[in-house]
Amino acid sequence: MRIAIASFVDETMTFLKEPTTEARFEPGTRRGQSIIEGNEGIPTYINGYLKVLAEEGAEAVPIVEARKAPGPFSSWVTKKCFEKYTSEIVEGIKKAGKLDGVLLALHGAMAVDGVPKPEAEITRRVRSVVGSIPIMVTLDLHANEDHELTDASDGVFILKTYPHVDSEDIGMTAARCMAGTIRGQIRPVQVCRKPGLASPSIFQGSYDHPMKAIYDRCREWERREGVYCVSVAPGFAYADVPDVAMSVVAITDGDPHLAREVADDVSALAWSLRDAFVRKLPGAKEAISQVMQFVAEGQRPVVIADGADRIGDSTHVLRELIAQGARNWAVPGINDPAVARDLEAHAKVGDRVTVSVGGWYGELSGHPVEVTGVIEYAGRPEYKLVGPMGRGRPVQEGFVVRLNLGDNRHVVISDRTRGANDSTGFTSVGIDVGTLDIIPLKSRVHHRAYWDTVGKVNFPIDVHGYFELVDLSQFEYKNLPADVYPIGRNWRAARA
Repeated sequence: MRIAIASFVDETMTFLKEPTTEARFEPGTRRGQSIIEGNEGIPTYINGYLKVLAEEGAEAVPIVEARKAPGPFSSWVTKKCFEKYTSEIVEGIKKAGKLDGVLLALHGAMAVDGVPKPEAEITRRVRSVVGSIPIMVTLDLHANEDHELTDASDGVFILKTYPHVDSEDIGMTAARCMAGTIRGQIRPVQVCRKPGLASPSIFQGSYDHPMKAIYDRCREWERREGVYCVSVAPGFAYADVPDVAMSVVAITDGDPHLAREVADDVSALAWSLRDAFVRKLPGAKEAISQVMQFVAEGQRPVVIADGADRIGDSTHVLRELIAQGARNWAVPGINDPAVARDLEAHAKVGDRVTVSVGGWYGELSGHPVEVTGVIEYAGRPEYKLVGPMGRGRPVQEGFVVRLNLGDNRHVVISDRTRGANDSTGFTSVGIDVGTLDIIPLKSRVHHRAYWDTVGKVNFPIDVHGYFELVDLSQFEYKNLPADVYPIGRNWRAARA
């Protein structure tokens, strides 16, 4: 067996300002053998493909793996960018010789200017050159997809964990289905349903209600004979696209009636739980007060999940930590390129400096906050992730400065967005996590894969930022279907 492997991935936040061009993708794109070398040993979809293909004695034919390099978040992918990498996939497959199947690692929440359903379009174009051989697609669970993708492919397989710790497993499931299909052992039939339900990412954690109940139902069905895989993508509501919101995909072995039954059942369950996706969370002032009370009671550390801030410049939490006199905390990243560049040019480790940081992207970010501290780290950290998400993946950051404000309070200023989904975001700049009472992260759910093993309390909050707000009604959608709950035009009219 000769199986082509290709990938083109983006989770597009269409409410941001700057378009996404080839310049954002090219530094992070791999081609040919470097795709295999860059994924081996890392828990990715592609490593899952490679493991199964090796077990099957099949040849992996790597084409292109296109993904954005680290940097500022950007909005709609330009048509030119989309055409570049889609064409590269198609032309590479054309030149690959005789193939028995194609494995596509996509995302499902790419939004392209002028291409309403990009992942389906990528798959259709691949189909146009490979004919009837199997095409299997893996997706992130934040995918916005519908029947157009399932119509164009032979199998769509979606993550079941958020935090995403099953990427390799889903890749293996897709590759096993591929091998079985080629050998005639499996005849995959898939059905897609759209329950009509949009939800904030912070309520989509797979270990919490309501998603846990939905994924438990998926696994119940998968234990039934004839059911191969049942997937649910709660979707990515921060994209103004026509297929936004939850998707359910059921794959059976040659039984379309059973596939419809499974998809309808899971879709109905999700719809029945819709109100669990609409909840209130505390704002920054109330949250810091409660967090300090937890610490006073000995529940430490408390991990704050500031889920709205994808740009990384939001100052709401930092401002309240300072205003309310909290101690023993570290903000692992305030994205402020101008301040970072100025410090790189004019300051050094050991200097005491006063700077106003954050709040530069827009009014939702809050106002800049003035901080005074001693520079205790300045550089470009290099390290490997240690948490369940991406363990072993190398990280090369941009320029970073850590200020010690006193009382074991630290602010890390960076020239681009940086996260801390595991401890390396702290230790790489010299912060001892064990000394911290409060760990404020710009994260919704991903951090929990690691930090739930460290923190005593996970504390999600609702503050302004760009751009994963809890209240989806604050966005102005133009392409949203009218019947999507709770933000479609029909539902808004009913509440008015």
